Amino acid sequence: MTRAVDHFADRLRAAPQSRLQRGAAAEALGLAREFARRAQLVESPGAEPLEMPDAGMFAAADQVTVAAHDLALVLTDAGEVVEAVSLVEEAQKRAGV
Repeated sequence: MTRAVDHFADRLRAAPQSRLQRGAAAEALGLAREFARRAQLVESPGAEPLEMPDAGMFAAADQVTVAAHDLALVLTDAGEVVEAVSLVEEAQKRAGV
């Protein structure tokens, strides 16, 4: 999972600003928020997850990387890992990077 998200983040970092503005950064932020939400639900069941803030389009790659690595630390089921990789692949296609 981390390898897939690291590849996505590298593509985002190399993307031109215009591509980030057209939705690639928003796609990455959405994925980062989903990964952060999932990690928080595992770490603190029953607590309301906090939403990852929007730190700007140039931080989106770092945000998705951090959230994915946090999630990877708490996942215990192989099916959840496969699902997370699928989410990364789908986000990368939608982002166009």
